[in-house]
Amino acid sequence: MFFNQNLSADPLEIGAKIPAIQATVDSGEAIELSGLVDEEYVLVFFYPKANTPGCTKQACSLRDAYEVLMGKGVSVFGVSKDSVNAQSSFKQKYKLPFSLIADTQSKVINGFGVPKKLGFASRQAFLFKKGSLVWRDLAASTAKQADDVLTFLEESE
Repeated sequence: MFFNQNLSADPLEIGAKIPAIQATVDSGEAIELSGLVDEEYVLVFFYPKANTPGCTKQACSLRDAYEVLMGKGVSVFGVSKDSVNAQSSFKQKYKLPFSLIADTQSKVINGFGVPKKLGFASRQAFLFKKGSLVWRDLAASTAKQADDVLTFLEESE
C-alpha cells in the first residue's frame, strides 16, 4: 500500500492554465512552463524512466509523428524524474527532436498532479492550447501516444 501512495495533487482539469513552474531541460537550460502560453499547442507528456521499453515506445511514437505535430502547431516536452544527463542520453540515443525535462525534484510532476508509483511518474499526457488545458490522457498509451493526440486535434478542428 505504501508504494502506491499518490503524494501529488489532483490532475489538472480541462480549462486549467499551464502551471508556472521552472524546469530544467536535457540541455541543462532552465525554462518557465508558463512562458509557453503563446504557443498554439503545448504537449507535456510524462513517463516513468528514460530508456525503458514502454517509455521508449511512447517517446518514439511522438518522434515519428513530430513533423505532423509541428505542422499542427504542437510543441512537445517529455518529463520524467531522470537527471539532465540521462535525459540528454535518451534524447540522443533515440534522436528525439523535442525537449525532455529532468524533473529530479518532482516539481513538474506534482504541479500537474501526476501520480507516482514506486517513486516514478505515471504515464500521462496534457495538451494545452494557448496556455489552457484542452485534452488530457491520464492513462497514456505507449506506442500510440502520438495517434491519441492527433485524433483529438483532428476531432477538434
